[in-house]
Amino acid sequence: MLKFVAMKLFYTVLMTALLVGFAAAQQDTAKQIFDTEKAFEKLVSEKGIKAGFIEFMAPSGVMFAPGAVNARQHWSSRPESPATLLWNPIWIEVSSNGLLAYSIGNSIYRPKGKDDTTEYHGHYISVWSRQPNGVYRAALDTGINHERPGVIPKEWKSPAVARPELNEGKLSAADSSTGFWQAVEKNGSLYAYRAFLAEDAVLLRDGRQPLFGKKNAINYLEDQGTRIVFPKRKSFIETADMAYVYNTYSLVDKSGKETEHGNFVQVWKLRGGKWLIAAEALVPMPRA
Repeated sequence: MLKFVAMKLFYTVLMTALLVGFAAAQQDTAKQIFDTEKAFEKLVSEKGIKAGFIEFMAPSGVMFAPGAVNARQHWSSRPESPATLLWNPIWIEVSSNGLLAYSIGNSIYRPKGKDDTTEYHGHYISVWSRQPNGVYRAALDTGINHERPGVIPKEWKSPAVARPELNEGKLSAADSSTGFWQAVEKNGSLYAYRAFLAEDAVLLRDGRQPLFGKKNAINYLEDQGTRIVFPKRKSFIETADMAYVYNTYSLVDKSGKETEHGNFVQVWKLRGGKWLIAAEALVPMPRA
């Protein structure tokens, strides 16, 4: 009996130590993403937007211009710009194996430089992938614009992680998300989001402040009264307990008329053994 109690205590202490170590590793990686963001911003301020994006986008990194393009190639083909861009990450989440992460933050764009009185405020989402040399570069970067917020936060945080999602069942985000896409098509997007949004999900919609939390997101979607139409073909990039997908979308009103067309990006996260939408941005294309 004493031996059994001793072994049970040993395993309890071991698991506690492993969980503490995992949480510390996650925080260290999130801090590395934050430091990468600030180094990115610093290079932009010193050498310009073009040089900054060429350096900090991954070789296959994607941006919308207005369709999906290779970001490095796109920026390499553009002339130098006098514009300045300031930003600050406020939310960073990392996959359990550290290979993928995403960040959400606020941004200020001044088209004529740092002394320009014209400012465009917004929020961005960046998906980060760890490169073979251990550094992080942006696999995807996009954002929305909205009115100047009353408060611009400077602090960042990550979701609390009680234990690692080991994905022992080898659940695929692409396969598991089939229910979401089917529900959108059959029952409507509002029904689908109710079933597949994470409780701490963040939704970015052009022209308004970010929607933090499932409750706020659902209330907004209910008020809009529009239907989101997604293409049937979607390709996920995933690792361990995190995945992302991007493609086009359309907003359709009750009469069936398209009111908006653009690109979307979703980040999916394994939460409690189920793949859920952790973050989503809809980025409209200019109307012809």
